[in-house]
Order: sequence, then C-alpha cells, then structure tokens
Amino acid sequence: MDIRKFAMRFLSAFLILGALLLVTAQGFAAEQTLEGTITDSMCGMKHSSADAKACTMSCAKNSGYSLVVGDKVYKLAGMEAELAKYAGDRAKVTGTVDGMNMKVSSVSAPEPPMMEEHDHA
Repeated sequence: MDIRKFAMRFLSAFLILGALLLVTAQGFAAEQTLEGTITDSMCGMKHSSADAKACTMSCAKNSGYSLVVGDKVYKLAGMEAELAKYAGDRAKVTGTVDGMNMKVSSVSAPEPPMMEEHDHA
C-alpha cells in the first residue's frame, strides 16, 4: 500500500471518529436548571412599558422568550405556553444549554428566598 492511500484512509477514519464524538457529545448534553427573570428577546430587562408581564407577552410574540440570569441573557426555545405563565416574573427553567441558547424542557416557580434565622435572646 502506498503512503497516499494509507494517509487518506487514516484521515478518513480520523474525520469519521471526530464526527461521531461530536454527535455523541451533543446528544448527551446534560440538562441544567437556571433561575432568573422570564423576559422577551427584544427588550431584555428594559421594557417599554411599566407592566413587565404585558410587555414581555406582547414582544415575545415576535422576538421569543429569554431568561435573564444576572448579566447573562439566554434565548429560550420550546415550552412557550409555560414560559408565558411566568412572563415578566422569576422562574426556574430547566433545559439543554448551548452557548447563550437554551432548549427548554420544564418551567416552574422559583425557590422561595431563604429566611435568615435571628437569635431572639
């Protein structure tokens, strides 16, 4: 076998193996749960009206929903009816994150804030 045939077979096998690893890694991406504010992708946290829920629901019809977590904004895909229930409010969103995009698998109420215990002595 000449060196060119060997190199081509080796390169082909390497590319196929790389492609399989990439597909496998994407197929097994772990779900994450993030907690933040459900908003629309156009306004983010700067709504054009004082009513964040109404603004989010109106603008999301065209731009889709997003989740603001701290200074990060994740574009959400899927579960729009559930996202609408929490429009403008805090929520816990679970799904597969890819960069700044999240494929949503569930939406629920956020955890209640922890109350600090005070010593009443």
